[in-house]
Amino acid sequence: MKISARNILKGKVKKITPGSVNSEVLIELPGGLEITSIITKKSVESLGLAVGKPAYAVIKSSEVMIAVD
Repeated sequence: MKISARNILKGKVKKITPGSVNSEVLIELPGGLEITSIITKKSVESLGLAVGKPAYAVIKSSEVMIAVD
């Protein structure tokens, strides 16, 4: 994976809270820190996100995106 963002934090999905359009995704980083992102439900599905699976928090300016290999 190549990406222009400089802040890429690898962790595991700890919790997914679905809403009507968007879902809140909580990623636990090594050492126990947590980061939360709001992404579309469709993105959760297309990325195959699930509790316990590895994922990346990709931070560009004021946006936090989620990525997988």
